[in-house]
Amino acid sequence: MKNLTVMIGLALAASSAVAQAGEAMNDLEIAHTAYTAGQLDIRYAHLALAVSENDAVRDFAQTMIRDHTAVNDAAGALITELNVTPQDNDLSQALVRGAADKRGELAGLSGKAFDCAYATNELGYHQVVNKTVAENFIPAVTVEPLKALLEEALVTFKQHEGHAEVMVEGLQCS
Repeated sequence: MKNLTVMIGLALAASSAVAQAGEAMNDLEIAHTAYTAGQLDIRYAHLALAVSENDAVRDFAQTMIRDHTAVNDAAGALITELNVTPQDNDLSQALVRGAADKRGELAGLSGKAFDCAYATNELGYHQVVNKTVAENFIPAVTVEPLKALLEEALVTFKQHEGHAEVMVEGLQCS
């Protein structure tokens, strides 16, 4: 949980730095950040499939891979259709750094310790991402197809958050 807090802190600090500079994220930065968040969750899921022997954890990980890949594929198609290039930014870079730390921590665990750490991370990750998408990204996006994609994805990601919460409870993580 410590690294999740660090990751959230880095993301919020990066977001705050952008806001303080008077520069709101543009659509291309938002698209890149959303895509990056999906890719990171896919990587967490692959780690879970490699490490966990718990059926609930493995099923959740497979769902993450399927759903986040589908959203990222749709985003890739939209980017191709609009003929634009997403822009890397402080927030997406902070997410990548935080995720690398978290993956390192998770890779050192096994059994129930891994399962609980993965499930707890997924719950916190989805809470932060969902809040950011709903409160920051969707209101700021100006390109209607991107806004629609984010709104549709948010429905799925909220389901992931609920599923992760049930998984944490089922694993009896404290």
